[in-house]
Amino acid sequence: MKTEFRCPVPGQLVDINGHEMHVFSQGQGEKTLVFIAIPGAAMCPTLDFKPLWSLLVDKHRIVVIEKSGLGWSEPTENPRDLDTVLDESKQALKHVGIDPPYYLVPNSMAGLVAIYWVQKHPSEVKAIIGLDSGVPDLYGVVKPPPMFLLKAIAFLSRLSIRSTSDYEMMTLCKKLLPSFQSASLSDHDRQVYIAYLRGGSTFTTTVHNEGKAIRESINYMKKIKEYPLPLDLPIYFFISNGKDKSFRFIRIKPKVWRRLLKAFVSEFKNGKYLELDCKHWVHAYEPETIAREINLFVGGII
Repeated sequence: MKTEFRCPVPGQLVDINGHEMHVFSQGQGEKTLVFIAIPGAAMCPTLDFKPLWSLLVDKHRIVVIEKSGLGWSEPTENPRDLDTVLDESKQALKHVGIDPPYYLVPNSMAGLVAIYWVQKHPSEVKAIIGLDSGVPDLYGVVKPPPMFLLKAIAFLSRLSIRSTSDYEMMTLCKKLLPSFQSASLSDHDRQVYIAYLRGGSTFTTTVHNEGKAIRESINYMKKIKEYPLPLDLPIYFFISNGKDKSFRFIRIKPKVWRRLLKAFVSEFKNGKYLELDCKHWVHAYEPETIAREINLFVGGII
């Protein structure tokens, strides 16, 4: 199930369950930071995380897992349940020779994947560094949007992208994609991002299936609650101000989002959080602050 996205692959492609997944890695540090993207987002994770990982690569080994249908990874019709997503991520790392332990760096609802990872395989995870990450206690609070609305957004977005000029695309990306505005992205990176959006990778079958991920995340939360939390695990959450239009889709108030994330972190013996006065994509809005804190945090973990 190829897309039309043909830009040179910056990392390695590996065959996982009959489709190719892309794993990007740079740096030679002793500690491995694994970035995990939000399910269902029509984006290119390697470039989207670049404002942050570019500030960390001189001290650590950074890895970006592009789940099926995102970035340079092929779409798939395989299930998008929590166990499958976790298993594919683990297989991809194994295929490229990146062994645990890992410092998991998830954003948004990908935080649920990271939490489940440490519940199932505690010896593989040294810490979780959450970029405004979702938590199990959002179960019963988050309300997914109707499927017809998601389908309509996907359809209209495809039509809009295909009929938009390069100049208009550049303007639109600067407005809608926080990472696109970062000085860490080169002009070439931005052109690649636009090619990605135009190339059929956006709103692929996989992304649409994971687009149900807002719904699946409800099931993720419920499943995670069946397992005990590893309360000795070091975790550090960077929490946004919650004033983001995307939260309207899951119908949650900013103060509730922040309260639940802080309460979750407070359960851990080695948990800490930092509240940031920025929107949800914290790694794009406050990369310098987060990179500095990550270096201090990771450096203190034996």
